[in-house]
Amino acid sequence: MAESFDRKVIFEKKNALVLGGAGFLGSHLCDELVKTRKVICVDNFVSGSEDNIHHLLLNPDFEFIKHDMKDKLDLSSYRELEKFRVQFQGIQEVYNLACPTSPKDFENRTIDTLLANSFAVCNALDIATAYKASFLHFSSSVVYGGRTPYKLYFKEDSYTPMDPTTDRSCYDEGKRFAETATVTYGKKFGFPIKILRVFRTYGPRMALGDGQMLADFVVNALEGKDLALYGDENFQTSLCYVSDIIDGAVKFMEAGSVGIMNIGHPQDFRLSDIAQKIITFTDSQSKIVYQEPLPFMTPQGLPDITKIKDELGWLPVITIDQGLKLTIDYARATKDLVRMGGKGDKMINGMYKFS
Repeated sequence: MAESFDRKVIFEKKNALVLGGAGFLGSHLCDELVKTRKVICVDNFVSGSEDNIHHLLLNPDFEFIKHDMKDKLDLSSYRELEKFRVQFQGIQEVYNLACPTSPKDFENRTIDTLLANSFAVCNALDIATAYKASFLHFSSSVVYGGRTPYKLYFKEDSYTPMDPTTDRSCYDEGKRFAETATVTYGKKFGFPIKILRVFRTYGPRMALGDGQMLADFVVNALEGKDLALYGDENFQTSLCYVSDIIDGAVKFMEAGSVGIMNIGHPQDFRLSDIAQKIITFTDSQSKIVYQEPLPFMTPQGLPDITKIKDELGWLPVITIDQGLKLTIDYARATKDLVRMGGKGDKMINGMYKFS
């Protein structure tokens, strides 16, 4: 591991480390960062996919390392990183997105989730400490607890009580611990830390069949199948298009601002209305059916985005109709889609193509 002192950029581009970089958000972040930085992407493919980053593998400013961040990562041991001169320049930016996010498979990944929110975060912070790198941790709206009849919008300093022993505490309380670890390391070792509390996000590369619903809505509508909504017709949520989230994350890292910021769309959307829009936009004969809620898909509050708007000038610019049409266009471009787990399925950028 590198010595603990500040490393300046001595070459033409910064070195950026993206942990969880083959996931939905992580891969879109890599797409953006590689335009201006040399990107080291790390993932263990627990919920990410090689296909999400396949198009980047031949880019000379991109390198992938398969590694589980619950174990220590020594960047100096990878010869493929010599081209980035890590031994001389070090790492300037660390983005931590390493955490499984599959609602339907949540119960099978509780230990992975627990370790991602504890050991993996501390290992990521050790890297940032060693290189005196700026650290951006992708947190979640779950740290606020669920919405209540009396609390819909959440500022960065507002919280509701949370039971640390529920079936989903490894994620919810885990995200709180990850923030505690991030703040503690930053204060102890004196490097800039930034925490982005991400509210629900959608767009291309969302995995199919894992309970996040919106990607399945699009594919099922294109195939004329029922759209399964896990909950009732009144299930409401924030939905922000992925490119807006990435834009805010990059702005946050590049700005002098530190601390905690919400990011997401402040509008409340009924998922049944979203499903109906998708049916309309795809000219589908599909119907909406309601199924039992999944433990991971609980009603969350909405983001108060005053802070990120005032400090970074950030606002979501993609409307829900624009975002849904972009997501539908992506699905159409990866035709012959079938359900996850079918015989002969092949993952294509987070969606499945019959081969």
